[in-house]
Amino acid sequence: MLTGELKNKIDSLWEMFWTGGITNPLDVVEQMTYLMFIHDLDETDAKKAKSSMMLELPYTSMFEGHEQYKWSVFRDLPAEKMYELMQTEIFPFIKNLHGSKESTYSRYMSDAIFKIPTPQLLSKIVDALDNIYLDMAKNMNTDTKGDVYEHLLAKLSTAGVNGQFRTPRHIIRMMVELLDPKPEDTICDPACGTSGFLVSAGEYLKEKYHDAIFYNREKKDHYNNHMFFGYDLD
Repeated sequence: MLTGELKNKIDSLWEMFWTGGITNPLDVVEQMTYLMFIHDLDETDAKKAKSSMMLELPYTSMFEGHEQYKWSVFRDLPAEKMYELMQTEIFPFIKNLHGSKESTYSRYMSDAIFKIPTPQLLSKIVDALDNIYLDMAKNMNTDTKGDVYEHLLAKLSTAGVNGQFRTPRHIIRMMVELLDPKPEDTICDPACGTSGFLVSAGEYLKEKYHDAIFYNREKKDHYNNHMFFGYDLD
């Protein structure tokens, strides 16, 4: 459940897009999602680097040679420089993250367009998203990103047609506990949406079988690379 303060910050961010000239609600959600993806890439890369360092394992950052593409770096740049970098380098970078042009990722990102019209608007949006992420970090035990997305969908006049609404998290958790997945299982959600069931299953396994998975090389590899599968047509 989103706090009133977080809802207000999201609503203010939506208003920034609207007053900045992006008035199609679907475009607002799309552009916001791209920026959140860019933010999360930096966060994920930093976590992997830290984990590798602690385990004394080699790790090559996805930003190797392109450190200026990291959210934590470009957010401090002047608005004009940030905007130029986003348009000409960062956005093409995320569109081509997956090497294969035949991959699902590449197919869905092929038509992605950066639509934020001015450097000043981009700078305001980046600052606003930073504040939203600070608030989301206070709610680590809930699927706050899923709640944020649901709140955005609720703002679409066509949400019932263009978006899917999530199964409540406590019901998903109950389903996972009833299934009681084991470290050697393979888990698939054939209509995964935003992958809430898969995330909940992953968290459950971490809580109940942490040592059995993460102190066993084969089970850890299975968890990281072969356990979870999700499909969705929309």
